[in-house]
Amino acid sequence: MRKSRVTVPLSAVLVATAVTAVACSATGTDTANDTDTSPKARTAQVSTPPVHAGVDYQLGGAYTPPKGVSVVSRDHTASPAPGMYNICYVNAFQAQPDATGDWDADLLLRDRSGKVVMDKDWGEAMLDIGSPAKRARIAEKVDDWIDSCADKGFDAVEPDNYDSYTRAPHGLLTAADAEAFQTLLARHAHARHLAVAQKNTLELAKDRKRVGLDFAVVEECGQYDECGSYVDAFGDHVIVVEYTENGMKKACAGWGDRISIVRRDLDVTPAGQDGYLRQTCDRY
Repeated sequence: MRKSRVTVPLSAVLVATAVTAVACSATGTDTANDTDTSPKARTAQVSTPPVHAGVDYQLGGAYTPPKGVSVVSRDHTASPAPGMYNICYVNAFQAQPDATGDWDADLLLRDRSGKVVMDKDWGEAMLDIGSPAKRARIAEKVDDWIDSCADKGFDAVEPDNYDSYTRAPHGLLTAADAEAFQTLLARHAHARHLAVAQKNTLELAKDRKRVGLDFAVVEECGQYDECGSYVDAFGDHVIVVEYTENGMKKACAGWGDRISIVRRDLDVTPAGQDGYLRQTCDRY
């Protein structure tokens, strides 16, 4: 699910990201141990989702995909939809609200006073990806979920909260930390023949090839006039989920003939339950 947005202009974020990367290098931050991006670290034996396809976003619970759908995203605890291209969702950078206790205490990000840093919008504890050693330990658990996705027959993985570093108190996490951790996950997913989605996080899209990201799953790029920038980075390999009528209209008007777009209710409610909403560009 989409988290609270960075309110500074994108240009400022890109400058800050560049400065942070230089600063990390200057202070000796060690990312060499977990950011091997050589061709041997990846496999080409993955398939990306079909472009401009019927898509359904089923994170709130699995149900039979509507007619015309060929791409489905579901939580890693669910099973893939038969006959579809299936994307497996994992909350990779934060702990689920009911799963904080599943993580070693030292792997939860803490502020200067020792208090666990929370994503208050979603009640999720942030994970401490600020060092190679902790990244490796966190990746072990996430890799188990990725293995489950592969074993069940999913085609791709969608690691959520790539942008969590933007919500951490100043200086605790950096863009370089996020990319280093994402690279670990992408390497493991590719080894299991799964494609890897970049979830939101436009400010890091420029590095997507180096990190190992094959396509994008984007929430509300129509609402925030970002779809074109994602297309610049990923071509037509972009899946858009909008939650408002205005955002859906803008996404469909600008990109409805090229990329996959769907509107869902904010809680991604399963079909047949109160609050369920799913619309396509045909309606607009």
